[in-house]
Amino acid sequence: MEMKIKEGFMEFHGFKTWYRIAGECEEGKYPLLVLHGGPGSCHDYLTSLDDLAEEGRQVIYYDQLGCGHSAVFGGLIEWNEQIFLDELAAIREHLGLTRVHILGQSWGGMLGMQYMEQQPEGVISFVIASSPASMKRWQEEARELIKLLPEAEKNAIMTCEARGEYDSKEYKAANAEYTRRHVCGLEEPWPEPVARSLNSSVECYEVMIGPSEFTITGNLKDWDIAEDLDKIQVPVLITSGTMDKATPVMMKEINEKIPHSRWELLRGTHLVHWEQREIYNKLVEQFFEETERS
Repeated sequence: MEMKIKEGFMEFHGFKTWYRIAGECEEGKYPLLVLHGGPGSCHDYLTSLDDLAEEGRQVIYYDQLGCGHSAVFGGLIEWNEQIFLDELAAIREHLGLTRVHILGQSWGGMLGMQYMEQQPEGVISFVIASSPASMKRWQEEARELIKLLPEAEKNAIMTCEARGEYDSKEYKAANAEYTRRHVCGLEEPWPEPVARSLNSSVECYEVMIGPSEFTITGNLKDWDIAEDLDKIQVPVLITSGTMDKATPVMMKEINEKIPHSRWELLRGTHLVHWEQREIYNKLVEQFFEETERS
């Protein structure tokens, strides 16, 4: 039987937020709301989670404002984390998600952590997938990973950043090597949904992050909620990859600060959810079922 798919738009901030609902929930199961990364990516690279919908759990994605099908152009919005927090609350209300699991990957996990610190009602569990709790720590760990690159790529990053030459061939080649090692270890050509997401580039990324992963000058530069993680009171599953740019050191620190959390480290990179798709989805589904039983 073909999986049921529903798409639609929600009015938000005078624009439209697009969403996609895959499958339906079997009795005793609750839906999963998925928060994608970026800021400025789109939901597509997380559609590997459709496997959960095939097994009887509704999976809901949305493209955050300014991303994918929810595109906004021309400097019409002042990008900040509050906009995305408001949008998350609005999509829950719009879709009637009174009881829900939430999974946030990368920036989506950052957004989710900040949301969950507010202790919103009705969230059964939360999955943090390869997300930092501090942009300072994120940048520190990125610098450690750069040190492990071949000399040519390492020097290209350092030299081009010092000159502000982010569009140079050398810098792009070095960034591609970093991506291969720590962001996406899939063989090329990448699956189309992954390629579409990783190759996206929108205004809000530059405003929120800056010119690159390594030089963070945007609105999230000083973002840090590490000391407030103990406010998250629901069961939490933390996932990451052994070669992830969200390094094991960072994820261990987060696990130690969240009261009801456990951490699963899988062989892979930042996209370990796709690289270890079957193992990952089984792990996540078992976690959801455990929380529903308890």
